[in-house]
Amino acid sequence: MEKFTQEQISHIAEIARQARGHILKMTTLANSGHPGGSMSTIDMMLTLYHMIKKDPQNPDWKERDRVIVSNGHISPAVYSTLGLMGYFPIDDAVAHFRQAGSIYEGHVERDVPGVEWGTGNLGQGLSAAVGMALACRLHNIDNHFYVFMGDGEQQKGQISEARRFAFKYGLKNITVFVDYNQLQISGNIHHVMPQKIVENFVSDGWDFIEVMGHDIGQVNSAIIKARQNPVPTLILAHTIMGKGIPFMENLEKYHGSALNEEQLDEALKILGIDNDLPRLKDKRTKDPLPCSHKEFGFVPDVNKGKNHIYDKTTDNRSAWGTAIAELAALNKDSQTPIAVLDCDLQTSVKTGEFEKATPEAFFQGGIMEHNTAVIAGAMSTADVQAFWADFGVFGVDEAYNMQRLSDINKGNIKLVTTHVGIDVGEDGKTHQCIDYVGLMNNLYHFRVIVPADPNQTDRAVRWAASMYGNVLIAMGRSKLDIIRKKDGSIYYDDDHEFIYGKADLIREGSKAALFVMGTPATRAVKVIDRLAAEGIDIQLWNVATPLEIDAEALLNAIHTGLIFTYEDHNMKTGLGACIIEKLNDMRRFVPVIRFGVEDYACSGSSDDVFAMCKLDEESIYKRIKKELN
Repeated sequence: MEKFTQEQISHIAEIARQARGHILKMTTLANSGHPGGSMSTIDMMLTLYHMIKKDPQNPDWKERDRVIVSNGHISPAVYSTLGLMGYFPIDDAVAHFRQAGSIYEGHVERDVPGVEWGTGNLGQGLSAAVGMALACRLHNIDNHFYVFMGDGEQQKGQISEARRFAFKYGLKNITVFVDYNQLQISGNIHHVMPQKIVENFVSDGWDFIEVMGHDIGQVNSAIIKARQNPVPTLILAHTIMGKGIPFMENLEKYHGSALNEEQLDEALKILGIDNDLPRLKDKRTKDPLPCSHKEFGFVPDVNKGKNHIYDKTTDNRSAWGTAIAELAALNKDSQTPIAVLDCDLQTSVKTGEFEKATPEAFFQGGIMEHNTAVIAGAMSTADVQAFWADFGVFGVDEAYNMQRLSDINKGNIKLVTTHVGIDVGEDGKTHQCIDYVGLMNNLYHFRVIVPADPNQTDRAVRWAASMYGNVLIAMGRSKLDIIRKKDGSIYYDDDHEFIYGKADLIREGSKAALFVMGTPATRAVKVIDRLAAEGIDIQLWNVATPLEIDAEALLNAIHTGLIFTYEDHNMKTGLGACIIEKLNDMRRFVPVIRFGVEDYACSGSSDDVFAMCKLDEESIYKRIKKELN
């Protein structure tokens, strides 16, 4: 990486002039967008792209340096830069910017060649860069990561989490650009929310370099120095909102307002650029929409090993911990590394054995769930099977927006949550995650697995490790009995294969059918066996995949004429709701009686809380008999 000659600086300045024209044209054509920040960033972005390792003809080249744009609303600058650097025809981006059906959306998305991470929810880009940097470290790839951020964005708390994490793990190959134009939507950043950007980075162990962001030579020198630093680096770039067009400069209005056609014509004259808006309008209405040709995902190279057999009472979380440690040992030389992230809950979520087996792939994030969620999501897209273990209320409820971002980015995160449902114990209602099914049902590409016992947990973990895609494995806290067949043998035995979307018939019957999910399953077996002893034979189905209800199982159950559902989840959005929805989709109508959590529960032992919620064995037995009568 060399210092630019004056000729090179002049060349980049000329390209930046053209880029400003493209930024203004696309935002005017779309009658929306963020031209101001795009124009204050464009000089830095073009300087960087003339220095990094890249291949526009092969945007996913594994050895590439990566640029993550956290303030995704500056998409006009991103598209102008990538188009002018040869990633795609620049006219496509200008003409079809923010057009419904086009890949050139208002905020950057991974469908666009050269875009590494879809953003827009501010404050998450640095976390994504950390995740990708860790993934490349596991793959022994020597590259650098650059993150563009706004100055107002620094008000986000997640950024401080990401700074600390990056320093802790020695990610000196991360450089952050903060576009310091000192304006955000509501005005001057110092009035909206005072902050000490440099001091915050320095206090977390980072170095910093201050530059004039429109001085290409200064930016070039800063990038060279940042790459040589032994710690991650902040480049604070003093810039001007709307730089290049005097009547736009230093006005927060142009943070998110496009020029009208008369203003555009005046601005293009200032830049010395022809106004070809009529041609671009014609292209926008007549040309086919640019669509994505990107392929997402990878085929994991993971040895699932042999199923572990549990014959004695234990907890699902211990089964998960044993399975992931075994997978770590089996796959040390795999082309697909397995990584585990933890948020200061190692003894509870059982990640200790994994750390012992593969310490280089274990990452302790401390009490920083937002950051860790995005790190895991971004890492999962970079040929790594990334597992993040946490309590349900933190991994799902608290980090829901981050899981949504991983879903939008077509991620591969394996989210393992313990302490879900009311099986939390004395921690009480603030820690009872009783809404995880409903929340994850809002995400289009997440699979959810709620295993019934340690043996099924073991199979589910091995299955998740061997496939691509976002998966939540949710389990309670307590030790559980082993699910057994009527003859006393283990139901989820060595021959049992986990199949996503398949319900398991634990007991046959004709009087009614009971569908159960997760922790209550072992209680349900005892209830059904007690009823059977009285001559009341009821089907018992274990559903481990509530978002993918088994139609064949439902058809079997419908013949009984009555369906019960049993769960320690919010009954409005859990298993019962999923079954009713599936029945409706199948155009089949049968009474469904739901047993679930009807309000926030109390603090106490698992058995006592189940009893107070009328979800213990005795209560379910009586409730079923009452309904049958």
